[in-house]
Amino acid sequence: MGWNQQQNMHKRLWIILSIVILAAIIGGTLVRRSRVEAAQSKKADAAATQRAIPVVGAQVSARDMPVYLRGLGSVIAFNTVTVKSRVDGELVKVNFKEGQEVRAGDLLAQIDPRPFEVQLHQAQATQAKDEAQLADAQINLDRYTDLYRQGVIPKQQLDTQSSLVAQLQGAVGSDKAQVENAKLQLVYSRITSPISGRVGLRLVDPGNMVHATDTSGMLVITQLQPIAVVFTLPEDYVPAVLQHMRKGDLQVEAYSRDDKTKIATGKLLTLDNMIDPTTGTNKLKAVFENAERVLWPNQFVNMRLLLDVKKNATTVPVAALQNGSQGQFVFVVKPDKTVEVRPVKVGFTEGNTASVDQGLTVGELVVTDGQDKLQPNSRVEVQQQGNSPNRQASGAIGS
Repeated sequence: MGWNQQQNMHKRLWIILSIVILAAIIGGTLVRRSRVEAAQSKKADAAATQRAIPVVGAQVSARDMPVYLRGLGSVIAFNTVTVKSRVDGELVKVNFKEGQEVRAGDLLAQIDPRPFEVQLHQAQATQAKDEAQLADAQINLDRYTDLYRQGVIPKQQLDTQSSLVAQLQGAVGSDKAQVENAKLQLVYSRITSPISGRVGLRLVDPGNMVHATDTSGMLVITQLQPIAVVFTLPEDYVPAVLQHMRKGDLQVEAYSRDDKTKIATGKLLTLDNMIDPTTGTNKLKAVFENAERVLWPNQFVNMRLLLDVKKNATTVPVAALQNGSQGQFVFVVKPDKTVEVRPVKVGFTEGNTASVDQGLTVGELVVTDGQDKLQPNSRVEVQQQGNSPNRQASGAIGS
């Protein structure tokens, strides 16, 4: 090997050695930097763990929780009557105003009574005539009876007179029926209210001819006190409702369409006798006194049926409940001001309150706001419940 070749080999060895040394230096630097960054990260995590996170909390409490069933209802009049004339004639007088409250028996309208008075007089005259004939025939029958006993007249003449008396008695009976019918027609000319309620819009004006066969009627009266509401519930709740109805009346509450304002309180009247197979629901009917006239026919309302009251239920605000892959949980504040994740089993919710069947004990403190910043063992600074925004939650059984 020549001198030049040896020198080239030495140069390549030095280059390789230099590269190896440089790589070792760079690798060592990266390792030291990684260790430093890991240590800094641990310090930061420790600092974060030690720094208190402001949250809002509430205590787990025991209280009586109402169990409501909810459904959409429609208000219907307890009774609705379309007032029609039962006789034909001219409407001569209207004694009501549109929107007026009337009582059963109040005079609403008057149909011209004169034709019916004439019919009554005619029937009474016919009755008087037939009664006079009957009296004369009865006298003759008594006379013929005595003559027959004496053998003066034959039996046939007596039977003929007896038959005439019977015919006239039938005629008098028919005349009495005609008189009663004429009196009834005269009564029907005075149209009175069959129920107590509120008068709607007038459908016929005075001066028009009305007939018993008219389909539209003269006015509509709706009974508003009491008033009824028909609403629906899933068929799964029917057995429970029937079971509680056997124990007594069930309270129902009607709320506004936004489900925020309670309108009236009543009681459940009955359930329908069949389930709608297309919707899987059953109709229920509730009755309300409606003394303030706050419910009107065809009004839509949200219904709440008080099915039961759960005594001494363990409750928390709905805002405390969180959802995870393993189900619902809450952050519980421990005595050392750190939090732990606690799985819970929720029975039902009502408004902003949830009933918890498992997982919590009365008196424990749960986080209701600020959960997004928490992790297990985070240190917290608990504020009062009143500082938290009010969170709305709809109540539902089994939610």
